[in-house]
Amino acid sequence: MFSTQTRNLRNGNVLTLRCALVEDAAMTLDYLRLVSGETDNLTFRPEEFNTTLERQSQVIEEWGGRGGLYLLGLVDGELASVLTFEPRSKSRTAHAGEFGLTVRQSFWGLGIATEMVQALIDWAHGTGRIRKIDLHVRTDNDAAIAVYKKLGFQNEGLITRGMLIDGVFYDFYHMGLHIE
Repeated sequence: MFSTQTRNLRNGNVLTLRCALVEDAAMTLDYLRLVSGETDNLTFRPEEFNTTLERQSQVIEEWGGRGGLYLLGLVDGELASVLTFEPRSKSRTAHAGEFGLTVRQSFWGLGIATEMVQALIDWAHGTGRIRKIDLHVRTDNDAAIAVYKKLGFQNEGLITRGMLIDGVFYDFYHMGLHIE
């Protein structure tokens, strides 16, 4: 279980971290459509993100039931970041899972990514069942890689041609963190 928390940001603002609620479906949809157009580091473009409000409500409702985390980061009530963590579904691999993180461009550089990932790590420690956190990050996303390394993630491999944008291939690092 994740309890609502607050964290101080570099600019003095307060980041509120809380689990997504079904009532957040419209807000999260708007947010995801926005951030998908702000960077090429995500695996989807705005026109490819066509989830309905009904489906987004279901996703949020089901997320916790699968033992995952759907975490929102809000600054002055405005959605600044979303982190999702989903454990693997098979019994032999359910101790591990992968997360995805987005931060709205107008909030870049404030330390939000660090706070969101640290909250995930703290939550994972508290579960007693999550023992490994994985992620994929583009090899040219230096800012994200620096955050992950600072928090203890190790580079565990290279995924070549992981993304294709306008005829150019981009590779991913597979990074992981052991939860002891």
